[in-house]
Amino acid sequence: MRFDEQKVTEAAAFLLELRGGCMHYIKLLKLLYIADRHAFSEWGIPISNDNYVSMDNGPVLSQTYNLIKDGGRFWSEYISAPFRDYEVELSTPLQRKRRLSLAEEETLRNVFETYGHLNRWRIVDIMHTLPEWKNPGGSSIPISINDILHALNEPEENIQAIISEIEQERNIEQRIESAERVESLR
Repeated sequence: MRFDEQKVTEAAAFLLELRGGCMHYIKLLKLLYIADRHAFSEWGIPISNDNYVSMDNGPVLSQTYNLIKDGGRFWSEYISAPFRDYEVELSTPLQRKRRLSLAEEETLRNVFETYGHLNRWRIVDIMHTLPEWKNPGGSSIPISINDILHALNEPEENIQAIISEIEQERNIEQRIESAERVESLR
């Protein structure tokens, strides 16, 4: 379960489409975080497979934030760099690659229906009430999956099983990547 730029781009584009193509990037990051949180609650796995951090304006998907700031190979094809009042927009309609499942799209739609009408500062206020968020005082503090699952009141045995499964998948992916690197050197 490694970070997948194409999948995150698809999720962000889906939310941008629901919003009419343009949104403040803080709001976009918060909606994506809320969607991951819901996915953890429902399925025990996130949509984004990103790393999470507490920042001054609440929890953030770290690698997605870097894509917003610096672009990415796939991200930059579809979503603009921040402009005007730190808004991003869908620059090209995304041809669905089907990285998102229908259930993940439904989660994103539900999150948008619940929070999409709120302005970014109201969503930031809500994010500051989440138990896993800690005030970083101008810096950033990692948020572990363990922290999120505890905040969602998952039973301890479920938390350990989820974390173990995620770690096993990451180990397998690392071994595959290593084998592919060795093979490419031959």
